[in-house]
Amino acid sequence: MKIITWNVNGLRAVERKGEIQKLVENENPDFLFLQEIKGKKEQFSEFLTENKIYSQFYHSAEKAGYAGTGIWAKKTFLEKCDNINFDTEVPKNPVADEGRISHLSFSIKNKKYHLLSIYFPNGGKSEQAWAEKLIFFDRVLDFMNELRKDGGEVIIGGDMNVAHREIDLARPKANDGRIGFHPEERAWVDQVLKNGWLDVWRSKNFEVENIYSYWDMKTRARDRNVGWRIDYFFADEKILRKVKEIKYISEQMGSDHCPLMIEL
Repeated sequence: MKIITWNVNGLRAVERKGEIQKLVENENPDFLFLQEIKGKKEQFSEFLTENKIYSQFYHSAEKAGYAGTGIWAKKTFLEKCDNINFDTEVPKNPVADEGRISHLSFSIKNKKYHLLSIYFPNGGKSEQAWAEKLIFFDRVLDFMNELRKDGGEVIIGGDMNVAHREIDLARPKANDGRIGFHPEERAWVDQVLKNGWLDVWRSKNFEVENIYSYWDMKTRARDRNVGWRIDYFFADEKILRKVKEIKYISEQMGSDHCPLMIEL
């Protein structure tokens, strides 16, 4: 199973640039998690809605041109699956109208799988937005734990909008205490790990430096690699032995984020 997660910063934009086509052609994932799709299905092209290779599921925000998530699933993979279901709900989600959760579940030989593409709030717009971000963090962790109790494999991929450790951003001292590197956000990642989940890439690359997934476009930060590692795969710690490869596809252009790939 090969999964890629990517904050595309506008799905129609990366299609116009030919970049999403390039990604699926080069990497051939079984599943593609998308964040910040910034559109509704009726606005998308045939390639993005009636693809010959992928079944495509979207959860759009009510607000036009904002947020939203999706999951593409290879049709030949789904043919092996039973009980396929697409859901968009997290209990007591404070930002339920922003399209932040895409949840695809299925069974293979009576084993349940839960795949979640999540776009976590930035939280910087207002005090209310900050409070909602922290609540969303807690609701998602509770949901992750509930799904795991069900006995299946749970894989969460997406833009978490938080750098966990100093090693996860280029300028930790300058950003200490700011949103994206705030103690309360970082403490949430601590809680995720204490609950038996892994930041899978960091677990495989414990002290690796200068690897990021987001760069500010206005300052051309990508050219200087002044970035943040805020895109993750979280999975139960039992999954680590199944990880064949995990890498950031830093050469992929088209967005202010680069994709992250995991192969199990």
